[in-house]
Amino acid sequence: MVSPSRSAPRLAFVAAATPAARSARKRLEKLYGSVAPAQADIIVALGGDGLMLQTLHRNRRGTPIYGMNLGTIGFLMNTYKEARLLQRLNRARQFSLTPLRMVAVNTHGRSVEAIAINEVSLLRSSRQTARIAVSIDGRKRLPDLYCDGALVATPAGSTAYNLSAHGPILPLGAGLLALTPINAFRPRRWRGALLPRHAKVEFTVLDPRKRPVAAAADSVEIANVVRVTVTEATDIGLTLLFDPEHDLEERILKEQFDP
Repeated sequence: MVSPSRSAPRLAFVAAATPAARSARKRLEKLYGSVAPAQADIIVALGGDGLMLQTLHRNRRGTPIYGMNLGTIGFLMNTYKEARLLQRLNRARQFSLTPLRMVAVNTHGRSVEAIAINEVSLLRSSRQTARIAVSIDGRKRLPDLYCDGALVATPAGSTAYNLSAHGPILPLGAGLLALTPINAFRPRRWRGALLPRHAKVEFTVLDPRKRPVAAAADSVEIANVVRVTVTEATDIGLTLLFDPEHDLEERILKEQFDP
């Protein structure tokens, strides 16, 4: 249940750049009033999953976010309805997300840190297959992975790029991360691994000059990396709000049985 700081929570509305989302924002602001996101008790995001990810990244205060779907799939969004919004917010259930922290070092020795809600991915930047060594908690598990890339996905991100790369779907409460290769050539039969959420994953690019690799934390991309470390960002807490009938656990479970 939402526990607003006053009888009627202060709402901030953010919208995708589509005409439908912008129009909806104007109507909802007229109906319920609005404040800036920095002053809001709840942020209402109008769009699709892409907008939700953008809003989560920008929300440094950890304000609860309630999404309404005006996009395509809307996996992280509730059904769009203008009526009885305050009642819906009062009934909404909270779900906490813990993102990943990527620290990437490029060929010039520059270190860049970024946060990923869905996944951290490495991708080859040339026609040459990437060669990547993989270590878990300081122990080398794969000394030489020939591939197009590899990724580490959170449970919330396991139904995104990870699923397209044939990685496993993770239940939200599983306490796991998915380590998934992207078109692995050697070892040919390696399909990835399930890791405890507190694992430290380190990727080392073995031939960065001849076989350049880029790393991405959601939409933040770093070119020509030589080493990428991925850990859980336990100091960052993000909160999503869902209608009781929008069972995110059920949606994730259902994805595993859909043809």
